[in-house]
Order: sequence, then C-alpha cells, then structure tokens
Amino acid sequence: MSKAIYNPALASITEEGANTASFVIEPLHAGYGNTLGNSMRRVLLSSIRGGAVVAFRIQGATHEFTTVDGVREDVVDIMLGLKGVHVTVHTDEMIELRLEKKGAGPVTAGDIKATSDVEIINPDHVICTIDDPKASVVIDLVVEAGRGYRTIEESSSSRLHSDMIALDAKFCPVERVRYKVDGTRVGQETNLDKLEITIETNGALTPREAFEEAAAILVNQYTALAGSTTVEGAAALGAGKDDGSSELNTSIEDLGLSARTANALINNDIRTVHDLVTLSEQDLRELKGFGSKALDEVKDKLAELEL
Repeated sequence: MSKAIYNPALASITEEGANTASFVIEPLHAGYGNTLGNSMRRVLLSSIRGGAVVAFRIQGATHEFTTVDGVREDVVDIMLGLKGVHVTVHTDEMIELRLEKKGAGPVTAGDIKATSDVEIINPDHVICTIDDPKASVVIDLVVEAGRGYRTIEESSSSRLHSDMIALDAKFCPVERVRYKVDGTRVGQETNLDKLEITIETNGALTPREAFEEAAAILVNQYTALAGSTTVEGAAALGAGKDDGSSELNTSIEDLGLSARTANALINNDIRTVHDLVTLSEQDLRELKGFGSKALDEVKDKLAELEL
C-alpha cells in the first residue's frame, strides 16, 4: 500500500431523476470509502440549510383538535399537509405568509401567497380539501430557514404569535442518502476504494449543491480542529501533471495505440484509461479479439504514463 494519502477525485456525476444524482469518488486511500461515505451521509441528512413551516393559524379553528367548517380534513390532518410544504427561504428572519382558498376543491401549496424571500418548491402538494362550494379556508403561516430538525416544543417557544399552532420542522432539504464502497485499482495500486453516493433532495436545491455544501461543512469542522498543523495532499492517482485534468478520463482513442488494439478495447466497452487500469493482466488476456501483441502494447503505454 502506498505511503501517501492521495486526495480523492470526483470521477463522475450521474443524474437519475429531477432531484436525484449519484456521485462516484475514486480512487480513495484504503478504508477511506467508508470514512468519507459515512461522514458525508450524516452531514447531508442533518446539516444542510433549508426552509420549513414552523407555525400556523386557521381562521375559525382555536386549537389542533377540532375541525374546520366545509373542509374534509380535521386540523391534525391539515398540520400533516403543511409539514409537506417545501419552501426555500432567502432570509434569516421568520416570514409570515397567507393561504386563501374559496370554493370546493383541493387546497394546495400553490395557493400560498409567496414573497420575494420565499419560494414554494412543490406548489401541487395538497394540504387539505374543501367539500362545500360556499366554504373558504384562510391559513396564516410562518416559515423559517434552519438546519436539522426542530421539535414542536422548540417551535412553540419561538412563535411569533401566541395564538398560532407550532409545528415540528424538518429543515433539511435532503430526503435520502445512500452510499456503497467497492474496490478499485490504479496501476500497481490495488488496495483502493471507490465510493458512490446517491443523493435525493426535495427540489429546494440540487443534489450537487447539497453534496458540495456537505463537503464544505466538513472542511470547516476539520480545519477548526487541525490548528496550525498541515499535511501536504498528494494529487489524485492518475492526475495529469500539465493541466490538472485526470489522465484516468483520457479516451482510449487519444492514447496513440494502434488501430487494432484501440478497436479491440473499444469493442469490449473499454473507453477510458480508468476502464483500462481497473483490469488485471488476466482480464485483458480474456478480452475478445485482444492478443498478446495488444497486451504488450497496452503495458508499454501504461508504463509510459506511469500507471
């Protein structure tokens, strides 16, 4: 195993949906897949800044254990609906909003009158349903930015108005995080990790924004503990010496191999240097259409690249 602790490289980002993406980090020092994966997951789920509804008041309802005339759901159900409203709050102050809806039909987050400081992320989210065509609903809301989770007791103590009903608030816009660690290799370095982190958000920010914010939070925390001690970081394995770009991402077609060897690799779905160095010599020998001359040519090329 190498004596150096190489810096990681963000090898790829794959969009898997509107609010979901996977990040592949490799190669990592042995054991660092779980070290980075677990710490990133914990920060992503607990510390990313977001917004939430923290209190509300419904005209005609004095407490949560009651009903609203003309509305199908009781106040407890409306509370659950309000907790599902996703917002982005562009200020550190509490913001008061109002929702007004008249006539039969669903009452959605889009009926909330937003301001320049608040953005409604999921306007189609249903909060409650009006059954009576002559009925109306008026709800005053308080939204706030924060991090992590706030209990209903904490929200109660910080209410703007004493007659409002407090809500427990989940500020973090990250819905789910999962990670997995696999082995990888670069040249003669075989005891390396590959980390894949998949992040799903509620749409208030992109997975990449959440990923970068979590990394920045960890940097700040560890920098505060390191004091004046510094450790020189070794460049990521395979990093280019001239422009900093990773040689691992170099196309097979750009390596200067013979056409026969290059085509044999591409036909076996080996398209980059990274794909190539993850294969053992035996793996290469078993490739279709890949002979001993091609193997010698590839070995010479990797030696030339110091991989």
